[in-house]
Amino acid sequence: MQLLFLGGGVGKEAKERFYGNSTVIVTLSGVLFHEVLFLKTCLVLPTAWPKDCSEITWNRVSGVFVIQPTGLHQFEVYCELNSTSEGWTVLQRNRHDTQITWAESWSTYKYGFGNVQDDYWLGTEYIYQIAKQKVYQIRFVIHDSSGTMKYADYNLFGLEEESKGYRLRLGSYTGTAGDAMTSNNPTTVHDNMKFSAKDLDQDIYGGNCASSYGGGWWYSACHSVRLNVKGSITWGSFCMSFALRLMCSSRGHGWGNPETQKGF
Repeated sequence: MQLLFLGGGVGKEAKERFYGNSTVIVTLSGVLFHEVLFLKTCLVLPTAWPKDCSEITWNRVSGVFVIQPTGLHQFEVYCELNSTSEGWTVLQRNRHDTQITWAESWSTYKYGFGNVQDDYWLGTEYIYQIAKQKVYQIRFVIHDSSGTMKYADYNLFGLEEESKGYRLRLGSYTGTAGDAMTSNNPTTVHDNMKFSAKDLDQDIYGGNCASSYGGGWWYSACHSVRLNVKGSITWGSFCMSFALRLMCSSRGHGWGNPETQKGF
């Protein structure tokens, strides 16, 4: 894929590829792949770098773009773009055959790793900085090995700052995949949990869930969802091979049809 920049002197081709529309999806146990995206509303060409993928409105082709959230430097993200909804910023992608181990340190998770055109984690700090710009909603879209699609939507999504452990905040669930993030089981819930990594244990378990189960995540004691792991991606009762993406968007602008959201 081609990386194009937006700013002074940007040509027609770059402008045509920089703006668009999209939606949200995710990866699970046995998942083929997973990604995380964000959405923001903007229908005019910007005078500065877009703050997230929803500000890419002149383009309808998904790919790698440069964004600059408020107060941050520019960096590359993968934007899921289509003609039926606003652009989504991919926060994570993880396929069942990933080459990433996912067993990374806190600082590596903080600033991100992987390849934005393949499997990657955008960075917990970058996710926090994007999500604090406005009110977001999030979608997990799951494709199993037979091509069956299910999805999980949460109408609020945000993180607290690093000093508060990047605690996860989710809203109400709707969808067809089942609510695996905000369950009432205190041992497997992920909503309202702090982020843990192999070298920084912030779960409520006697041991270290991130160290025991292969990668950083918002663990309790320990999980019903495990997306940052090599080869054993899990979403609730789905523990087979999946392809999945995670995306989020600003509230009040609709979800779009998950059937039209490609991303794999």
